[in-house]
Amino acid sequence: MSTSLSTQPDDLRSGLGRNLTYGLLDALGRAIVTGRYEKVPFPTEAELAKQHGVSRSVTREAVKMLTAKGLLSARPRQGTVVQPASSWNLFDTDVLRWLLERQFSVDLLRQFSQLRIAIEPEAAALAAQFGTGEDLRQISAGLARMEAAERGQDDTLDADIAFHVAVLRASGNPFYAQFRDMVATALRTSIRFTNRIKGRTASVADHAAVRDAIAAKDPATARTAMRTLIGDVVELIETVEGTETPA
Repeated sequence: MSTSLSTQPDDLRSGLGRNLTYGLLDALGRAIVTGRYEKVPFPTEAELAKQHGVSRSVTREAVKMLTAKGLLSARPRQGTVVQPASSWNLFDTDVLRWLLERQFSVDLLRQFSQLRIAIEPEAAALAAQFGTGEDLRQISAGLARMEAAERGQDDTLDADIAFHVAVLRASGNPFYAQFRDMVATALRTSIRFTNRIKGRTASVADHAAVRDAIAAKDPATARTAMRTLIGDVVELIETVEGTETPA
C-alpha cells in the first residue's frame, strides 16, 4: 500500500517538495532562456501548477527563484512577465547552464573569453603577490592533474578547471574567487569549441608558465602569461570566424 505525501515524515515531504520545485525551476528556466515565451504571455501560477502537475506552493517558489535570477518580474495588474536577457543574472550557474543548452554560440564563447581576460590575468598577478604556500600547492596540483590528463589518467576538463579555480582563490580576493563558477562554465564552453578542431587542446606548458610566475612572485609575468593563455582561445575564434559553427 502506498504512503500518501501527507503521512510521510516531514523531512521526506520537504525533500520531495524541493525536488519538485527545482524540477519546475529547471523546466521553466530552460523554456525562458530558449525563447519559448518570446511571443506568448508567461502562464499564471494556476496555469503552471495545472500544466506541470504540482502544487501552487511549489509553483510560487519556483517563480520566486526565477525572479531572483532576473528571468521574471511580477508587475501590478500585469502579472508575471519574462524579463529581457539584459536583466538576467549571467553569473548564476543555472542561467549559465540554460544558456549553454541553447544552440552553440561562438559569440557567447567570445563574450566569456573577453570577461576572463578582464579577470584572470589580474587574479594571477594578485596570486603572485599574495598567494600562500598552500595556494601554490593547489595551483601545482591542478597543473599535475593536467599533466596526468594528457596521459589519460585524469579528466582534461576537470583538471583545467581545478587549475584556474586555484589561481582565482590564490588571489586572496574573495570577489575574484566568486568568479569560479563562471570560469568553469567558460572552460566547458571553450572545450566544446576547441575539441572540434584537431590538435587544439589546453597547453600544459602555457599553464606551467602561469604557475612558475606565481611561484616566482612575479606579478607582471604572471599577468602576461595568463593573458596569453586565454588569448589563445580568442585568436582561435577569430581564425575560424566565418566558417561553420560547431554544433
